[in-house]
Amino acid sequence: MSHSPAFLGLIESVRADVRDVSVQQTRDRLRDDPSLQLVDVREDSEWAAGHAAGAVHIGKGVIERDIEEKVPDKNAEIILYCGGGFRSVLAADALKKMGYTNVTSMAGGWREWKAIGAPVES
Repeated sequence: MSHSPAFLGLIESVRADVRDVSVQQTRDRLRDDPSLQLVDVREDSEWAAGHAAGAVHIGKGVIERDIEEKVPDKNAEIILYCGGGFRSVLAADALKKMGYTNVTSMAGGWREWKAIGAPVES
């Protein structure tokens, strides 16, 4: 997928402030800590077509509005993912600004999750 220079510039402007984890690190964390929140920030249609097993859906367009209801603990570990790892960086940055302290973005996103054969649901 081709992204506009302005979009990529926006990602780079916040990327340094957002921690990334790999898909394998995400799977390891999910195995080690069942309370971890894996959040899919993709669009509704993307979620409906398939998503990471055990994930919850809070689209990027509404995450700031809905996160406190779904994850009230601002110290909870949250790993966000999207299609390829860009939108989740922006969502993680927003959550950090809202006071969430343990938020990461899954590098490679849904495409990488599927590519390594991680469990999926539809």
